[in-house]
Amino acid sequence: MTTIVAVRKNGIVAIAADTLTTFGNTRLPAALDASHDKILHCGESYIGVCGSAAHHLVLANLLSKMPDVQLNSKAGIFETFRKLHPVLKEECFLNPKEDEEDPYESSQITALIANASGIYGIYSMREVFEYTQFWAIGSGHEFALGAMHHAYSRYDSAPEIARAGVETGIAFDRNSAAPITQYTIPLQS
Repeated sequence: MTTIVAVRKNGIVAIAADTLTTFGNTRLPAALDASHDKILHCGESYIGVCGSAAHHLVLANLLSKMPDVQLNSKAGIFETFRKLHPVLKEECFLNPKEDEEDPYESSQITALIANASGIYGIYSMREVFEYTQFWAIGSGHEFALGAMHHAYSRYDSAPEIARAGVETGIAFDRNSAAPITQYTIPLQS
């Protein structure tokens, strides 16, 4: 799993993540992983992906081929992932089953999106949320949320708040480790 955070404050958006990959009890640290960055760059957006390591490659590949990727609004993100779902099933052999009682098929993807329009979360049944200050995903998300809640009123810098979140995830979540990758984007006025 992982710790991925996104923060918006004072006209800046920051997204940050740890760099550890795990396979059950096996840990693959960044120093041994040639592609340890959990944050994809897609057009003007950054996408932090958690869950299966396969998601990163699959999303990078499919989003680069999609003609109309829209990641700047809740509606655009929903539509992009709605169009992506059948492709995930047909071309990438996604297993869309989670729980028998789920109302929709799962895309099995949890991600944070950061761009000039703000910060968003996309979840397995294509639920999209827009966050006004900060959010975190992954196995270290609870630790990161607590740290960012504490830091948000004390720091003026979105990157500093994001770093505090990921550092706390790394300190307390056994599935998160340094180094941290981080990207910033100015918010559009």
